[in-house]
Amino acid sequence: MANTSGFFTPSVPSLRRKIQPTIGISRSGFCFSEGSCRRVVCSSGIEGAQKHVSPSESGVPKLVSKGCKLVGCGSAVPTLSVSNDDLARIVDTSDEWISVRTGIRNRRVISGKDSLRNLAVEAARKALEMADVDPNDLDLILMCTSTPEDLFGGAPQVQRDLGCTKTPLAYDITAACSGFVLGLVSAACHIRGGGFRNVLVIGADGLSRFVDWSDRGTCILFGDAAGALLVQACDAEEDGLLSFDLHSDGEGGRHLTASIKDNKTDELLSSNGSVLDFPPKRFSYSCIQMNGKEVFRFAVRCVPQSIESALEKAGLTASSIDWLLLHQANQRIIDAVATRLEVPQEQVISNLANYGNTSAASIPLALDEAVRSGKVKPGHTIAAAGFGAGLTWGSAIIRWG
Repeated sequence: MANTSGFFTPSVPSLRRKIQPTIGISRSGFCFSEGSCRRVVCSSGIEGAQKHVSPSESGVPKLVSKGCKLVGCGSAVPTLSVSNDDLARIVDTSDEWISVRTGIRNRRVISGKDSLRNLAVEAARKALEMADVDPNDLDLILMCTSTPEDLFGGAPQVQRDLGCTKTPLAYDITAACSGFVLGLVSAACHIRGGGFRNVLVIGADGLSRFVDWSDRGTCILFGDAAGALLVQACDAEEDGLLSFDLHSDGEGGRHLTASIKDNKTDELLSSNGSVLDFPPKRFSYSCIQMNGKEVFRFAVRCVPQSIESALEKAGLTASSIDWLLLHQANQRIIDAVATRLEVPQEQVISNLANYGNTSAASIPLALDEAVRSGKVKPGHTIAAAGFGAGLTWGSAIIRWG
């Protein structure tokens, strides 16, 4: 499993009885005292195997060196675009008031025939096409979302809609605006420690469904979107996830919530011998509640620290990265973090003005646009960071292509 220091520490009891040298840890794998680096891989689809065998079907674990690289990306947004002027017709605000305080001018909102699952599938297909990977070659699908359209998650439905006939594992990750970074690290764990070869990481959220559209403090911020990234196994020297740094602080969770609430229309049962408060009443989620000042303080304090920590683990400095890619929450936060790290504005990726805060989708959405426009090129190093509800935050130093 991965710990928050950015290194991998899987437990392999059966190997410990056979291997005498002391095992240390390196970013690229297990390091034995003789200096050779190896990694546990549970797939027979390596070292010249002619048939791809999924990790769950594999036989005896093998020790090989593994890395993971980022080879394809894609994104999708709803059809409906809502401008600041549109919002000014329903709440007391203006384009100037919103843009000056947030940097946002437009956002996309799910409506009509749009659905979050369809956006996720569209983004995934684009990522697979760029990577030239068939859906049946996927070993795992990670759906990073806090707003699934089914209580039990959406990843298996995305798997079905992509036409994956070999039933690869698919599950959801819920970590709000940090979700995509956690998904990326999880993908690396499965590849490096579990023998997976192709992992699809999707960030998709529809926060517009949980916005109070009469509250100008929050309704101006959020939009809906999906983004996807194909992470693929490679030789250790090609590794594209150089380091990471992850954190949570439940104490600060009160500053950004969407908790369940009673449905006041339900009445307590008091007849037919039923017990008061049973059966339980139906519950629903409240609209997003946010203490903007506290969230801003948290972000500008913790995010630079996390990126600096990840850079140190990778043996890099802020001056050596090509791009800074932050969760697109607020332009003031993005500018403050860039200033703290002394990253020039021309090296900061931002599409916040067009889409607003799309939660787990914001990083892959911005990355996809930057790659397809030719801004981000193969070999470029990117410092990416997500932060938000939980509170959770984390950063990853990645190399594109």
